[in-house]
Parts: sequence; C-alpha cells; structure tokens
Amino acid sequence: MADQPSQTHGRNASEIPSGLFGLLTILTIGLVVAFLYFARDIIVPIALAVLLSFLLAPAVRGLRRLQMGRVPAVTLTVLIAFLAMLGFAAIIVQELASLAEQIPAYRSNLETKIRSIPNVLPGGGIVHRVTSMVRELGRELKQTETQSTISAENRSAPGTSSVEPAKPVPVEIQRPEFEPLQIVRDVVGPLIAPLAMAGLVIVFVVMILLEREELRDRFLRLAGRRDLHRTTVAMDDAATRISRYLSRQLLVNACCGLPIGLGLALIGIPNAALWGIFAALLRFLPYLGIVIAASFPLALAVAVDPGWMLLVWVILLFAGIELVVANLLEPWVYAASTGLSSVALIAAATFWTWLWGPIGLLLSTPFTVCLVVLGRHVPQLEFLDVILGNDPVLAPDETLYQRLLANDPEEAAEQAEDYSKERSLVEFFDEVAIPALVRAQIDSDDGTLSPGRRLIIKEGIRAMLDDLSVDEAADAASEDAARSVVERAPAIVCVAGRNELDEAAGSLLMHLLRSEPAKVGEALPAAALTSDQYQSSFEHARVICLSLISTHSAVRARYIVRRISRRAPRARLLVGFWNSDPEELAATVATIGRPDAIVVTSLRDAVMDLRSVLSPDGGWCVSAVPAIRATDVSQAAMPSGA
Repeated sequence: MADQPSQTHGRNASEIPSGLFGLLTILTIGLVVAFLYFARDIIVPIALAVLLSFLLAPAVRGLRRLQMGRVPAVTLTVLIAFLAMLGFAAIIVQELASLAEQIPAYRSNLETKIRSIPNVLPGGGIVHRVTSMVRELGRELKQTETQSTISAENRSAPGTSSVEPAKPVPVEIQRPEFEPLQIVRDVVGPLIAPLAMAGLVIVFVVMILLEREELRDRFLRLAGRRDLHRTTVAMDDAATRISRYLSRQLLVNACCGLPIGLGLALIGIPNAALWGIFAALLRFLPYLGIVIAASFPLALAVAVDPGWMLLVWVILLFAGIELVVANLLEPWVYAASTGLSSVALIAAATFWTWLWGPIGLLLSTPFTVCLVVLGRHVPQLEFLDVILGNDPVLAPDETLYQRLLANDPEEAAEQAEDYSKERSLVEFFDEVAIPALVRAQIDSDDGTLSPGRRLIIKEGIRAMLDDLSVDEAADAASEDAARSVVERAPAIVCVAGRNELDEAAGSLLMHLLRSEPAKVGEALPAAALTSDQYQSSFEHARVICLSLISTHSAVRARYIVRRISRRAPRARLLVGFWNSDPEELAATVATIGRPDAIVVTSLRDAVMDLRSVLSPDGGWCVSAVPAIRATDVSQAAMPSGA
C-alpha cells in the first residue's frame, strides 16, 4: 500500500505527452525567471541575508561553545561583521574621492602617451604620415567649400557690400540658491535605497541566526516528513558547501588582495588600498574577477607614468601573485571543491549578473551550489547536477565505448594512460575496456550496433594498443628475442569465438603477453576456426586462448572447443569468458568437456595462469596446472558433505 501513491504518480506522469511535458517545463522555468526578475527588490535582501548567515554561522557556533548566550553571540558577531564592512566602505569612498581629485593632473601624461603610440607600434611612422595627409586633405576641402559659399552669396547680391556677422550676445548663467529640501532630495535621495536594503539585510541576518534551528524545522516540514532523511542530508550538504566556499574564498581573496595593495603602493600606483580591496572583492567572480580588478591599476599606470615601465611592473605584480595564489594557495586551502564545473561557474555568473546586476554576480556561485545539491539529492532534478556539476557523468567504460564509437582511438589511448598512472594497465583492460566491449555486445544483440560498427570498435582497440605500445626499436628487440626462443610459429595463439568484439578482447590479452618469453601472435578472427589459411598457426601453437565476449553459453563454447581440438589436438586450451560470473566456472568446465582446460573470467587471471605454466626457458611446461585449476573449481562448487 505504501508504494501505491508513487505508482499512481508515475502512471499519471507517463500519461502526459512528451511534447506537452516539455512545454510545461519551459513555461515553469520562464515563470520562475520572471518571478526572480520582477520580485528582485524583495528576494535580493533575503538572498544576501541568507548568504551572510552562512558566512557568520560558524562564528556564532564558536561563541556558543564558549558558553555565551544565543542573543549575545549573534549580536556580537553581526556587530563586528558590519563594522568591518562599514570600515571597508569608508576606505573605498575616501580613496575614490582622492582619485577623482587627482585625475585632472594625469591629462598631460595621457596626451603624451597617445601621441607616442604611433611611434611605438610597428609601422607607426607610416600611420602618422597617412593620418596627417588625411587631416590636411580634409582641411583643404573644408576651406574650398567655405570659399565657394562666400562667392555664391556675393554673386547673388551684386553691388552690395559684405555683411558683417552679428556679434554674439554674452550670456551669464546664474545658479539659484539651493533650498534645504532640495539639498535633502538631491543628496540623501539616492542613498535611501541602498541604506534601506542594508537595513533589511541586517534585520534578516539577525533573525535568521536567532531562529536558525526553527527555520530549518519549518523547511523540513514543508518538504515532507516522509522524506525527512533526504531533505536533512541535502540541507546539510548545501550549508556545508556554501559556508566552506565563502570562508575559504574570503581567506584566499584576502591573501591575494593584501600583497596586491602593498605591491601597488611600493611601485607607486596611487590609491593602492582601493585596488587591493577591489582585487579581494572581485576575486569572488571566478576566473574573470582578477582580470577586471587588474584593469583599473593598469589604466592608472598608463595615466600616472610618462613612460611604460610602471605598466610592466603592474602586469608582473598581478600575474605573479595570481599564479602563486591559484597554483599553491588555493589547492592547499580548498580541501574540497564546490562541486561546480568551470563552464557552470562562468555561465552562472553571466546569468545572475544579467538577472540581478552586481549583487547577482556575488550570489552566483552560492546559488549554483544549491542547484547542484538539489540535483544530487532530488531524482527529478538530476539534470542540474549533470549540467552544472564537475563529477564525471559517464562511467569510465561508457566513456571508452563512446570514444571507440566515435572512431577516436587517440582519446581512448589517453584515457588508458591516465588510468594506468594511478592503477595498472591490466586493471584498465579488465575494469574499463572489457566492460566497454560487453556494452557493445549488448547493443549488438539488441540490433542497435551494426557489424560495421563492431569492425570500427575492433580497429579502434587495435589503434589504441598501437598508441600504448613502446617504440619500434623496442618492439623489434622483443620480436628478435622471441624469435631466438621459438623459431617457428607463435607459441600462444588467441582466436575469437564469434565476432569482432571477441577479437578485440583477444587483442587486449595478446598485448598483455608481449613481455613474455614465449612468442605471441596476433589475435585471430573467428573465421580462423574454419579457414585453412590459419592452419599452420594452430598446428604449431602450444597454447590456444579462446576469447568470448559474444556469449556466456558454455554449450556454445563446447562446440567451438571441439573445433579447436580437431585443428590443434596437442595444444593446451585457455577459455576466456570475459566479464562472466566466476561462480559459474565449475559448471562451465564440466560442460566444455576438457578437464585440462583453463577457464577464466578476467585478463589478469589469464595472464597469471599462462605465466604459471611457462617454464623458465620459454617452453611450455607439461604440468598438471590446468587440470588442477579445473579440479579446484569443481571441488569448490561441490557441497561440503559430498
């Protein structure tokens, strides 16, 4: 009975046509965006208050641990935080006023720089001469037009003297005296909206910090009591991520803005404290913030210095500090990331800035973190985590399968190299490549993968193995060593059971056996079981490996094993049911009908078993190891009382 509502809901959702469902989704998103835009005067103060409460909550909890009451702890934390903000705001206003007074003094330097630009640029002399010629030509044309106009007027009034132009009448502009109400309206009026928003934010922050637990309980009640665990985990995850992001980002930005301010003061940039604060604040904008922060001191360096060296020093200062902070400080400070991709950060910053202006830019990352958390904990919103998150959305075997389908073996080889840096190549083959081939076989059985595509996948596997191989000289040396041990045909032969995917799996096994002293041949296609072209390979082989991705049927494998036994009666046999269930080995060995055969389910086991039966001089040791493997498997599958 508990599942009945969910089943009814799923049945109702399935009855909605897909086109209508997509239209409803687009309309819902449009309504939400419109609501956020038109209600921004109400939502923005609340959003800022929530953001600041996340930042101040750890300080409040720390004071509570010191046995301070909730009200004193919240009051002290909010008072210190907003006094610090007012202090920084006062510094910014003072520095801006000082900069406004100094700007007219830089006019001569700017004019000198503008005149020197044509000489500094390559071919600047030519540009200057062409500009002068165009200017002189325009002056001459204007003079000619003026003379033509005067002569035409003289011809139209013959015998009259030229009329003197009227003298301009002097005009004096007098400003009226300002009345007190007008002063209040012009000066205080523009400050009313920011002050009102600041007051609302302070009130909301205090209330949120005082009623934090009660607000959380109410939100949980709205989300539903039956899903209490998931909602609690999602809220804790979002709060932890946002609080961690804000506190650590603030620390990193302070460590970046402080040396920038000191460095600018040392090299002689005016108002260095202002630019240091701007650098710390604008670094909340990912990737682009430091570029925007650097543009102001760069422009000021051009205006202050008659030469160009001050500009070079500013560039070196910002580049050096940003390199140290981005490559050394941030990886050390950030124990865990926000979970957002780089593209999502830029897209979120662009969207929220368009929606709410500069405040939206400040809130973009925390809001996007909340969306990613919702996508991770709410199945219906999983697309948000896929679009905005930085976790891989495809499993490694799915990624490799896509690379092979796209006929991109270089990317597949790069994936194998990256994987083998942390683990081994045989693990990549067993855990990524073989499951990718299994996916391909499933699609082939369903009819969605054509034989042509199977051939592309096989060739892609071989091209990937070629990229993973050592250089040609090492390959030639290994082939010479193998040829000195065995002068005839390869001692180890691998043959595909049914199709190209079996052959691709066999190629993986042969690649792992390249370093063995016994000579290893190429993986043979399934046609080798019936063609006389490959008869010599079977006759001289000491061990034959049967590769099977296309089937897990032991009965089908038995018929293939009989063909191999007829063509190579003296060869030992290894059957690879890749990615099969190891618990079915005993029944598989019994069905195949060859007790001396080795049956494995992974490439690692196949390599280990083949090594165990190779003698030190490179020959095939006729031992009981294969029979022991089959016997051990059979005994393991028998009941304990048998």
